[in-house]
Amino acid sequence: MEPAITTRGLEVRFGEVVALSGVDLQIPAGSSLAVIGPNGSGKSTLLGALAGTLEAAAGSATVAGSRPALVLQSTDVDRSLPITVRDTVSLARYPSLGLFRRFRAEDRRAVDEALTRLAVDDLAGRQFHELSGGQRQRVLVAQGLAQDTSVLLLDEPITGLDVVSRAVILDVVDEEVAAGGTVVVTTHNLDDARRCDQVLLLDTSPIAVGSPDEVLTEEHLRRAFGGKFIRIGDEMLLDDPHHTH
Repeated sequence: MEPAITTRGLEVRFGEVVALSGVDLQIPAGSSLAVIGPNGSGKSTLLGALAGTLEAAAGSATVAGSRPALVLQSTDVDRSLPITVRDTVSLARYPSLGLFRRFRAEDRRAVDEALTRLAVDDLAGRQFHELSGGQRQRVLVAQGLAQDTSVLLLDEPITGLDVVSRAVILDVVDEEVAAGGTVVVTTHNLDDARRCDQVLLLDTSPIAVGSPDEVLTEEHLRRAFGGKFIRIGDEMLLDDPHHTH
């Protein structure tokens, strides 16, 4: 079976700065990959390359099937922007529908299902900017699901979220994989990384890739995080796990 995602010698540059290099991956359909590494290690850059929003300077990135859905981390929203939760999720349908074509029954169904799965259907008429951070993140994940693609790319989707939003999003990730979809998620949380089938430990170039047990070792984590990695008894923790904006 063709892998859902394949990269070969992938390199991305911003001018003369190498943001990502030497990434070789094969991610099977119906599986999950956690991408973990310190700030500035190239995690978001990798997602951008897979989504096609960033151009490879060398190597290649191939995603089977339709264009993947890229879900970014929720940030503050301009309060003057008049857009409802339903409208926000509905934006996912326009790339396949066309900007001036009317919604079909299948488009409305995709939006309704995504709202329900992320438990924001009761917020459909609310303004997006009125929501809490956790609610906004769930809406953005719902937007990704409404795109109805087999590959979902999530950039730190549960960092700093409330317990309910975190549980809902993690459940959706599990459901997508169980249904045969492929999910790539960036995270700073070692426990969340262990939930995935594979882990890529990244610091501009890969330090290790494989199963969680193979990758999340003390030796590998110290190489990636240095002094920001600590051990408490049998637990391995990151000293500063929050992404810097």
